[in-house]
Amino acid sequence: MSFAWPFALVVLLAAPLTLGAYLWSLRRRRRAAVSYSSVALLRSVIPPRSRWRRHIPVALLLASLALLGIASARPQLSRSVPLARTSIILAVDVSRSMCATDVDPNRLAAAQKATRAFVNDQVAGTRMGLIVFAGTAQLAVAPTRDKSTLLHAIDGLTTSNGTAIGAAILKSLDALSTVNKDVAPVGDVNVDTPPPPPAGPAGSHGYVPDIVVLLTDGANNRGIEPLDAVPYAVNRRVRVYTIGFGTTEPAPLVCSSEQLGGDEGDFRFGGPGGGGFVYGGFGGRSPLRADLPTLQAVSARTGAKSYAAQDASQLQKVFAGLPRDVTVQKKKEEITNWFGAIGALFALAAVAASIRWSPYP
Repeated sequence: MSFAWPFALVVLLAAPLTLGAYLWSLRRRRRAAVSYSSVALLRSVIPPRSRWRRHIPVALLLASLALLGIASARPQLSRSVPLARTSIILAVDVSRSMCATDVDPNRLAAAQKATRAFVNDQVAGTRMGLIVFAGTAQLAVAPTRDKSTLLHAIDGLTTSNGTAIGAAILKSLDALSTVNKDVAPVGDVNVDTPPPPPAGPAGSHGYVPDIVVLLTDGANNRGIEPLDAVPYAVNRRVRVYTIGFGTTEPAPLVCSSEQLGGDEGDFRFGGPGGGGFVYGGFGGRSPLRADLPTLQAVSARTGAKSYAAQDASQLQKVFAGLPRDVTVQKKKEEITNWFGAIGALFALAAVAASIRWSPYP
């Protein structure tokens, strides 16, 4: 046990001083006592327990003074508590290719399930945010410790056209800047503007505890290129963990009305049963296959790791293996109220005992 105000322990001297005064008064009474010739007669007059009852109020008062003296110094107990130092930004691809059914029931539903499990599995107090990206990247949930808000947003994910991986990285950095003063905001970046030179190799100045976890099933086809966004992360010492999701085999795209956001008319890739898949306009890369080489380069250059998952179980294992910067620290909990309350009860008991066993009518 420690004390926030140890100097206040001087108040404890009140207890021994009171005890000394009480013993001194008893000694004076003995000197002034009247002598009786018959001790047996005196014992018959005095009740059997009166000799120790008269000391109970004083004993209770002394205990009260001791407890209140300790309370005045603000006692504290130390206990070990897990502390999550990491703020995690989840950047989730919601492009229309997430409707692919090569993962049962489709990629988006499997990603939602794994992401929910990841959120629920975090240590209490972990701050998390959500970025969703398709043709553009948007902040869906600002970094928060409220898991219910995050889970509600994950349940309501809807798809759209395009895949802006680079923009998602920059938007994630902006989200982290709101909760970590060591991460500078990026703001609007012109696609034609050359990326800034890295301040140094990734990790040369250490990393901030905050991370970005980016999940995608395709290749970048909108906005800034992912590798052009990497220097912004390196300069801010933020690690970007990437997850390439889905198989390499094309599959029919089937999304529910809720996952399409009611935009069935703009569902370019066709419906169940195959046919209608659009592979052009992506630089020869299939929009239904994750660009693993680029994702691996993003993670490697930022000092993180890249993963690949072809089904729901693999995706859940990947999420479970992501780093968690959780430390155990000693947290001081003040218990002044307990000492104060018990001390007050002892004082009341002393008053009650004094009244109850007072020698005067």
